[in-house]
Amino acid sequence: MALLKMWSIPPLAALLLLSIVPTGSKVVDSMSECAEFLLNETPPNVPGILEGGNILDQNRYKPICQTFHGIKRYVTLYDTKNKIPVFSASKYIGTNSTRPKNIWKIEPQLEDIHGNENMRKDGKGKTYNKQAGNSDYTNHYTKRGFDRGHLFPCSYASTADDKKSTFTLTNIVPQNGFFNKGSWNKMEICIKCVLDEYCINNNKIKEGFLVIGAQPGNNIISNKVNVPSMLWSAFCCYSHSENRWLASAHWGPNINKTDKYLQIKTLAELHSELSTVSSAFEVFPGITMSSPHNCH
Repeated sequence: MALLKMWSIPPLAALLLLSIVPTGSKVVDSMSECAEFLLNETPPNVPGILEGGNILDQNRYKPICQTFHGIKRYVTLYDTKNKIPVFSASKYIGTNSTRPKNIWKIEPQLEDIHGNENMRKDGKGKTYNKQAGNSDYTNHYTKRGFDRGHLFPCSYASTADDKKSTFTLTNIVPQNGFFNKGSWNKMEICIKCVLDEYCINNNKIKEGFLVIGAQPGNNIISNKVNVPSMLWSAFCCYSHSENRWLASAHWGPNINKTDKYLQIKTLAELHSELSTVSSAFEVFPGITMSSPHNCH
């Protein structure tokens, strides 16, 4: 048996070491604590949920700095009643790794589970009070044709650990399998091409901002998890080569539909689609321009 060699650490060195040890999970009180993933550090305005940067019902809606191995990867606003995310948002910087093995995780802080890592593997058959568990999807995965549909896509994440972080059930909605693998997947590929080719700023750095969300529907699986009626996606970036800002939006009903491309929309059209009589939806508040980029 190998013996472990004991080292003494001077007090100052020990203090410095503690300062770089990865922190734990990041279920936070405000979207501002994950602002680095938002364009102009400003969250979307979602009527009745998130207005003027303020979460209207803090008991129900929880902002999560999606953290893996002590590093924040992207941000999600999670609905603990419908047990699906309202949206996930991130900064796109390119990707250089392959898709990892699907190991689904839960957010222990939502359930007051203590631990030093914010994403834990979801054991089979476990149920949770404030979020969906893996078994909620397993029971309906093949019988009713629902996929575990990513909001922030694994394919958009940069490193291997970034990609692994997307396999948390707080970033997932029940998505019609045909829609997920068909027109939605084509849209994601299309937008990624635009991000890679055009979203390079004046410092020659690849940078684009994305927000992907879900509208709750009237269907429920496992007697608790809401099936969204539609999914929507938007991006915005500055393009040095085009010398202008680029932005576009897509959305589609979460149903078994044709395998065609989703129509490219402007931000203004998305805002009109999701606004209410009493409150305006804005995916990138303060950004009113919209230049849809056709990549088909």
